[in-house]
Amino acid sequence: MSNDTLPTIAVLGGTGKEGRGLALRWAHAGYKVIVGSRDPDRAVAAAAELNALPGTEPTVRGLGNVDAARECDIAVLSVPYEAHAATLTSIQEAVQGKLLIDVTAPLDPDNKRRVRRLAGGSAGQEAQQFLGENVRVVSAFQNVSYTHLANLDETLDCDVLVCGNDKDARRQVIDLARVAGMIAFDAGPIENSIVAEGLTAVLININIQAKTKSAGIHITGVPR
Repeated sequence: MSNDTLPTIAVLGGTGKEGRGLALRWAHAGYKVIVGSRDPDRAVAAAAELNALPGTEPTVRGLGNVDAARECDIAVLSVPYEAHAATLTSIQEAVQGKLLIDVTAPLDPDNKRRVRRLAGGSAGQEAQQFLGENVRVVSAFQNVSYTHLANLDETLDCDVLVCGNDKDARRQVIDLARVAGMIAFDAGPIENSIVAEGLTAVLININIQAKTKSAGIHITGVPR
């Protein structure tokens, strides 16, 4: 498939480690990628760095979050939970009719090793409720370490749980995980995203005890 036939992906919060890693993977796979940030200058600088990496198509652009959301086909929200509501508010109009992938993993602000309990259930649920049914929200990629994403030579030995209310949207995200080198599983409706989001705190605890930054999940007992 030529680059012109692929959707444009905007990674909002793409200057952070997780967002930057996802942007790198999709740019390497030939997608047109927009790095979004609250600070457009930071987004432009991050895009230039990605374009300069070997093996990456020079098609990455940097824009402010709202402009990035407006110009994309698929938006990927990769921000700390503390910025979740404000970012959703700023892009609400720009993402109507689109697919939004929420990578947010709420953590206790006083102790990142603990899950943050949300009144809305999960960040994915809050995003879907706030944006409305005209936006297909899918929760995914919370449990993949940025250390894996940033190394294009590494085979990603970490699975992805994909939750959302629209089956076709879940399938699209599973395909995006595949082209980025990951195996993803349809984990059902958006309510189930509370499990995937909560696993992030579990993996942080494991990383601390194992003195690593690369813990992930692996689904067993199913065909691959």
